Amino acid sequence: MGVLSAGRGEAQTYPSLASSKATVYFHNMSLPFIHPGLQKRALPLSVKVWHQMIEQGMVSKRAELIRGVIVEKMSKSILHTLLSNWLLDTIKQLADESFWVRKEDPLTLADSEPEPDISVVEGRAQDHTEHPNTARLVIEVAVSTLAEDRAMADIYAEAGVAEFWVVDATGKAVEAYREPRDGHYQTMETKRAGDILTCAVLPGIKLDIAAMFAAASGPAV
Repeated sequence: MGVLSAGRGEAQTYPSLASSKATVYFHNMSLPFIHPGLQKRALPLSVKVWHQMIEQGMVSKRAELIRGVIVEKMSKSILHTLLSNWLLDTIKQLADESFWVRKEDPLTLADSEPEPDISVVEGRAQDHTEHPNTARLVIEVAVSTLAEDRAMADIYAEAGVAEFWVVDATGKAVEAYREPRDGHYQTMETKRAGDILTCAVLPGIKLDIAAMFAAASGPAV
């Protein structure tokens, strides 16, 4: 089975799950979204086959499945790491114990298995025997991938993720997408320094936008 996708990157050939060979192109995350014509020509992997490839050690640890395409995750800057860690620590402190706050862990969706920077799912960790197939809240931190992270909105909306935040590290703002219906979020609001972002679907989750960016703007950034 092959994944045909345009873009720069080394092609890696592995033994396939059948008996032929599988050629997989790992590439920048933006490529699956850039041109409808390329998407039509691609041969997508199913989530089931993706899991079989993982079990057989055929997948890079830095890869994830997006719309049936294997995508290499971007390297993380110190700014990305500081923002993600602040969000993880803050939400863990505020979230009810009946929710599992996760960092860079998979969500198994219909045609994708993304690993969002932060996800909050119902139930405790020990209540789950498989990766969750939805979340109450998902957060993506965008330092150099703002367009790509915004493009994830429909994927999360299709999966019934109740609220999706994109942290725009360059613009020092947070976009909050809400009310998923028919594969799209119906509302979006932007919060900036001086604002408090209140999660509409998780009681008690409120973020001070200025404090978040201040915590990530120390001498190490």
